[in-house]
Amino acid sequence: MNYQQTLDYLYSQLPMYQRIGPAAYKANLDNTLALAKHLGNPENQFRSIHVAGTNGKGSVSHLLASVFQEAGYKTGLCTSPHLKDFRERFRINGAMIPEDFITSFVVEHMAFFQAIQPSFFEMTIAMAFQWFALEKVDIAIIETGLGGRLDSTNIITPEISVITNVGLDHVNLLGNTIEEIAAEKAGIIKRSVPVVLGKSRDAARNVCLQKATEKEAPVYPADEMCTIAMPQFVFDGKGNRILKGTLELDMSRIEFQCPLSGTYQLENICTAASAARIISMAGRYRISETHIARGFQNVIANTGMAGRWQVLSQKPLVICDTGHNEDGIKSILENIAMTPHRHLHFVLGMMNDKDAGGILQLLPRDNTTYYYCKPDVPRGMPVNELEERAVKFTLSGRKFESVREALAQAKICAGENDLVFAGGSTFVVAEVL
Repeated sequence: MNYQQTLDYLYSQLPMYQRIGPAAYKANLDNTLALAKHLGNPENQFRSIHVAGTNGKGSVSHLLASVFQEAGYKTGLCTSPHLKDFRERFRINGAMIPEDFITSFVVEHMAFFQAIQPSFFEMTIAMAFQWFALEKVDIAIIETGLGGRLDSTNIITPEISVITNVGLDHVNLLGNTIEEIAAEKAGIIKRSVPVVLGKSRDAARNVCLQKATEKEAPVYPADEMCTIAMPQFVFDGKGNRILKGTLELDMSRIEFQCPLSGTYQLENICTAASAARIISMAGRYRISETHIARGFQNVIANTGMAGRWQVLSQKPLVICDTGHNEDGIKSILENIAMTPHRHLHFVLGMMNDKDAGGILQLLPRDNTTYYYCKPDVPRGMPVNELEERAVKFTLSGRKFESVREALAQAKICAGENDLVFAGGSTFVVAEVL
């Protein structure tokens, strides 16, 4: 079996949430625990930081990984989903997992997979943990996939737990209220393990605080530990926007700049900086102010992060972002409003299990043309359905056969001073990139 055959097996044989939705979701950890036992419990052979949340968990994970790399630690990073290459999900010091490791892992354990029928995510998390253990990483930053309590990553006992923003997403699986979803996210809190809480609604924070109390886990709210003084958004010579400011972190002042320039990154930067400070205070890792500043500055170069308010071209300005729920779309619209343009050309695709009405009602009607499309995955919302729903909200646009065709037409129609934005789904961004 070569690498391409291995990928074909993974995508075709193992249920994958990103493609088919809830049918791939396993509401227990049985398979994960069986896989871990089969592999000799690799999750106990490396230290980790566990990151959950509705929005921001990917950015916080990448920021933390970059900081630890700058501090000289061999750093694993486990995130999902991928945008272009399956191997993006698993990195050590920025380098993606080798193709031959993936193939050998699958071939060696295929009989066990066939016996217990794991999901795509269950299998890939087991593979990541095995790789981190064999490579003897100093620390691994582990992002949850969906939820927390029953997520396949939730067999680790981390050095610290991090919970970012909690909002309404995956309500068909995690709950219909902020409190119910927060309870799932708070499920990563372990006994006596410190918890860093990102900025979130009071209802979500209260649930997390209650769970931390039950687990006797010390809590560190990031918005009480860290603020950013004089944030500025400036442009480099290539048209990319950069976030600059001064972190006021636990009696320290850290000048920083970061290529993750969406306004929503202000919260993520504070959460990541707070987590780095808390784990450093524990004494096992030495994370200096310089490491934090360099980690934030070099996050894209160090970790390969992509798809967050990413500038793809100039004249017309083309930007994509993976935000795909109500909170994420609100942040995107805030950034669009800050970006000078004459007319907005919005390439829009969505998943069929998202709250389309809640998102569409937020989108601008004036001075905006929409280019509706269906991401090329089974979960993608049919373009006819998306257009019909958009018409009910008086959004003006046309439908296209593919993301690529929609983007190409938006570029043709856009004037030199217009803005082309592509988003609504992680999978729209994946195809754009």
